[in-house]
Amino acid sequence: MLHATLAHPLTHTTSLCLSPMSSTRIIPVGVEITTENKCGFCTNSKCCTYITEELVTPRSMQDFDHMLWQLSHRDVQAYKDEDGWFLLINNACTHLLPDGRCGIYDDRPVICREHTNDFCEFDQPSEEGFDLFFDGYDSLLQYVRKRFKTWNHFAATRDDRLHTE
Repeated sequence: MLHATLAHPLTHTTSLCLSPMSSTRIIPVGVEITTENKCGFCTNSKCCTYITEELVTPRSMQDFDHMLWQLSHRDVQAYKDEDGWFLLINNACTHLLPDGRCGIYDDRPVICREHTNDFCEFDQPSEEGFDLFFDGYDSLLQYVRKRFKTWNHFAATRDDRLHTE
């Protein structure tokens, strides 16, 4: 994966742009990358391969226990950034065409219409802005064991609490 720090507006001075996760896309020398043409140079349509759901900030062991259940599912991750806590569900849009275009562009939902590419994964991988990232159950479990000194007791007594509530 090739990363470059480029000032906005983007102007490529090389004729080749290597994009993460996908094939090579040729960008002619001197072409200015703008919000109007940026999607046409994106080779992996990253913005259409996942959804996020904002979470209420987890504070208690019960909150994190629930998150452990969520991260026990395939293609579900979690992260915290400057805007809060989020579930990251890696699942491509069913309308994404093999060439990366939208199959229902003229009839796409409002959330797709409102999406802006002013600063997107084409510019910088979103992971670089994460304060915390959990790629699955094990990484979150490791975090909660450090965060809560009594986690092991909590986990061992889950069944007991079920019968007393």
